[in-house]
Amino acid sequence: MTAVREAGPGERGAPPRRAPSGFTVTVATAAALLLLFFTVPNVKLVWRAARGDGAPGAFTAARVSCVSHPGHEACSWYGTFTPAGGGGARETTMYGAGRGDLAAGERVPAIDVGRASRVYAPSGSHEWIPTGLILLAGAALLYPLARRVSGRARRAGAPARSGIPAG
Repeated sequence: MTAVREAGPGERGAPPRRAPSGFTVTVATAAALLLLFFTVPNVKLVWRAARGDGAPGAFTAARVSCVSHPGHEACSWYGTFTPAGGGGARETTMYGAGRGDLAAGERVPAIDVGRASRVYAPSGSHEWIPTGLILLAGAALLYPLARRVSGRARRAGAPARSGIPAG
């Protein structure tokens, strides 16, 4: 009696993996493009904020606004940023300052990385972490498209099968 051995994945004769469906590719690609559309333009500013690289100045705290989430509280301090090199003061928020970090009327060093809506502490920020995770998610969502395209390229380059065994 002769035993028949089945080919495992990746071996010759194994059935090829199916490419993702058109619907999967469309939804994943649309989600990826949406995430990347909103994230990529901010990478330079987020990187500058992480390094504490910007125009120095001072932030004067005026009021705090907090939102409670399950497990933590997110706060924003609203106030005025005055550039150290002169120029007009502007209304903005201080990123990363919690409820107890500042007091109304307190003036602290800050940097302006180029965002109209916020300034940062000179020590930098951790805003790059969620931005990096969103970039990775956007890139990962392009995987079904890459699989589909590479599957088509492989099929286009493969010799046609006649269905007649060789020999």
